[in-house]
This record gives sequence, C-alpha cells and structure tokens, in this order.
Amino acid sequence: MPVGASSDADTEPRIIEIETARVLEREQSHYGVIDIGSNSIRLVVYDDLGRAPFPRFNEKSMVALGAGMDGQGRFSEDTIARALHAIRRLAAIAAAMDVKRVDVLATEATRRAANGQALIDAIREMTGLQPRVLTGEEEAKFTAFGVISGFFQPKGMIGDIGGGSLEVAEVVGDRLGERLTSMPLGVLPVTEKLKEGYGVAKAWIDGILTESLPPMLTEPVFYAIGGGWRALARVHIAMNGMPVSVVLGFDLPAEELRGLARDIARMTPDQVAGLPDVPSRRIETLPAAALVMSRVLRKLVPERVIFSAYGLREGWLYNQLDPEERYRDPLLEGAQAIGLPTARVPAFSAALGRWTDDLFPGETLSDRRLRLTVCALTDIAWREHVKVRATDSFLRLLQFPFIGLSHPERAFLAVAILSRYGGKIDGMIRDTTSGLLSAAELRRADILGRTLLLAHRFSASVPEILEHGRLRLDSDAVRLEILDAESVPDSDAVQSRLRKLAKAVGLAGAEIVEAG
Repeated sequence: MPVGASSDADTEPRIIEIETARVLEREQSHYGVIDIGSNSIRLVVYDDLGRAPFPRFNEKSMVALGAGMDGQGRFSEDTIARALHAIRRLAAIAAAMDVKRVDVLATEATRRAANGQALIDAIREMTGLQPRVLTGEEEAKFTAFGVISGFFQPKGMIGDIGGGSLEVAEVVGDRLGERLTSMPLGVLPVTEKLKEGYGVAKAWIDGILTESLPPMLTEPVFYAIGGGWRALARVHIAMNGMPVSVVLGFDLPAEELRGLARDIARMTPDQVAGLPDVPSRRIETLPAAALVMSRVLRKLVPERVIFSAYGLREGWLYNQLDPEERYRDPLLEGAQAIGLPTARVPAFSAALGRWTDDLFPGETLSDRRLRLTVCALTDIAWREHVKVRATDSFLRLLQFPFIGLSHPERAFLAVAILSRYGGKIDGMIRDTTSGLLSAAELRRADILGRTLLLAHRFSASVPEILEHGRLRLDSDAVRLEILDAESVPDSDAVQSRLRKLAKAVGLAGAEIVEAG
C-alpha cells in the first residue's frame, strides 16, 4: 500500500497522539516469554509489557523436539535432557536480568507427544515456572494477535509455519476473524515427506490444505510468519539488492514469491547453502518451508504477501494488555519510546505535532500517524556531529526495528528526518528510495522535514516560543506569521530555513510577516 494510503479501517476511532507525560512517566518492567516449539526453544526478554515492546535479549536452541520422538510418539530421554538443559540456561538468564515475569508456552510437539506432560512437569520442578501447552486453535489465535500487534490494522489471512505445524487464521483490522485452523505442515514433517519424493510431498500437502484451509474472503493479502518463511524473505531481499533488509513489513506480489518458492522447494541442501543471506540453521528445512508456501499461495490465490517477524510470542504479549493499550498505534508508540526520553526538550515533539496539524489538507489517519512519528523522532540525532546527522539518521531509520509500518513508510520517515537535519535529496537518496516512494511521496517527506527544520530554528526547540509563530502555505509564498514580533524577533537563520521550505513546496516567495 502506498505511503499514507487510507483504508476502510481509517474511520475507526483510534488514539493517534503524542503523549509526552504518559511515555516519560511509565515505569518499565522487563517481561520474558520462553517458547517451546517443535524445532527450537527460544527466550525473548522485552523491555516492557507494552504496545511496542523492544527485545532486550533473544536466544534460541535448536532442540528439535518434533524430530526427537520414538516410534510410540514419545520424547526420547536424550531429547528431554536437551530440552531441560536449554530451558535451565534460559531461565537462569531471565533471573539474572531481573525479569519480573516469564511465561512459558509449549506448542505442537509437546501437545502431540505421549509423554509431553512429563516434560512440562520436569520444567516446573526444575525452574518453578508453569508452562502452558497451547491447543492448535490457541496457537492460531495468538499468532493472529501477533500480526494485529505488529501492523497497522491488518486485513487478510495469516499463516505461521513452525517446526511441527502450520497455523492459519483471519485478521480484520484490530479483530480476529472467525476462521482459524492448525495443520501438521511444519518444516520437520514436510522435510521427512520430501524424502519420499517431491510429487509425493506436494500431493500430501495439497490434500491437507484442501481439507483444512479456510478460503480467503477478506483482503487479498497473506501475512507470512515463521523462521522458514522469513528465510525466504531474506533470500529474496538479498537476491534483489533491496535497500531495506528488515523482514517485518516486506511485501511483494504473491506470484513473484511463489516462483522463488517453487525453485527453492526442488533444491538440494548444497544449492540452498549457495543462496544469498540464507540462515545456516534453515538450510536443511528451507525447501520444505518453500514447498508449503508455494502450495498455500496456489490454494488461497492472494495478490500480495507481507512478511511478519511478529507471531505467537508477541500475540501472547498483546493478549495481556488492557483494551486501551491494545488500541494504541504500534509505530507511534515505538517512536515515542525511542525519541522522547533522549530529546533535548521532550515536550517539543507534541508541540510540533500541533504546529503541523494543518500542513497537509485532507490528511488521513495513516498520514497523521506518519507525521506524528516523524515529530516524535525529530531530535534523535542532536548529539551527532552536524555533518553526519542527516545521512546517518536516514540510514539508521531505514533499518530500525520499528513495527507497524511498511518498507515505503520506513523510507518516508528516513527522508523526512534527513530533511529535518538539512540533508539534501541527492542521487544516493533518490536511488535508495526509487522503488519505495513516488515523486509525490518523496516531496511530501521533504516538505515535512523542512517544516520541522524551520520550527526548530525559529523556536530554539522551545514549545512556548513555537506558539508565537504560525506557518501559512499560500498560493504565492510560504509565510511564517509572527504573533508577537517584539518577544520573538526573526533572524537571517530563520529566513534561510523558510526559503528552503518554500523551495521544497515549489513556491518562489518566502516571507516572515507580523500577524495583522
């Protein structure tokens, strides 16, 4: 979706405001989730149990519980020992980091194993933690919540491929749809089936999808989750030299992805190892993940695929929040958490938000959240050397782990902050953003950035001084209207910033006038 594009969900009520006091007064409490999957056991420690959590620590052990069962469907003693060793380390790390709360979630392999409860009991006795074994329906539900948490009002079908299973569910804005299912199409069983032949594995997958996969009745968008599918995204990004390497929010035509998936599904491990940026731990199972992706896309026929790094763990976290917290915007929340505490004058971001409210007539909710996000990040580089602030900020924001935004929106933020620090939209910037922003979107980002540059210079980043000025974009000129010229006289530096803004807008005139 283009930058600032509106959707039907834009009409729903939503908190899109910079709330300085709430952000600065919030007391963080570290929160951890241990995810006992069929392929790996992972601990993620988040800085807070909030709407835009940043991971402080992330580690996984490839225990492969799903592959460690005997002929009777029981975990072997060695498998249980390896799992307990991994969990003992992760629990010790969480305790050393003073994590106040750690939730332990077990999924497909543990609920399927005949002695899965023995593993749960051993974890409880060893660590004092109380693992929760999720049903297949719960896995699908919390995974869908993860997508709702990580995106701005997503609409479509989500799929999460794990070691043992594939969960599919429907999301509609901030709500979970009625259709969700769990299928035994994880990378481990599909890898085993591929040993019987490509055709056998394909027919087996198609049979399960025909029986269990709900039709796509919402937006023609498929949200792809899980390490195997993220590896596909990484390979595609690297093969095409794309400027943003962040997987979350990467989207591409479904047919384009399906073509890549079909090719990888037939590759040998040696051929997979030769792909660019392929994770070494995914080499053996990537053909299985690719085959499932190819068959799911054939069945659902979406127009686009969007990749998510948010899934089960983040969906579980999201489910712990109160309704008001859930309804906050994930991008703006993350920007405030990063931008406000380190700003010279934290309250200035909210003042900028008010000062630019009328800058773009007809602003949609999507437009507003981007503009306020730029305002929240306006002072992120004030400690940097003046010669590198603009370019360094641009490059940093292209890859920064924000959530709730697409790759074009990342480019918009990066260009706006580049312009806020006086950077030029030169050949490098144009080349980097050419596939992400239209000429109109690039100009809009430049206008916003130049407006903030003017505001900082005019007011010295003091909200009370900013209130003495009002910006007007007239048909013949850009005018800074001074409400009290004696208390806040202008300067040649202010006039210079005003001329730069006028140039970005495309007007010849730039005037500082007194309010009449």
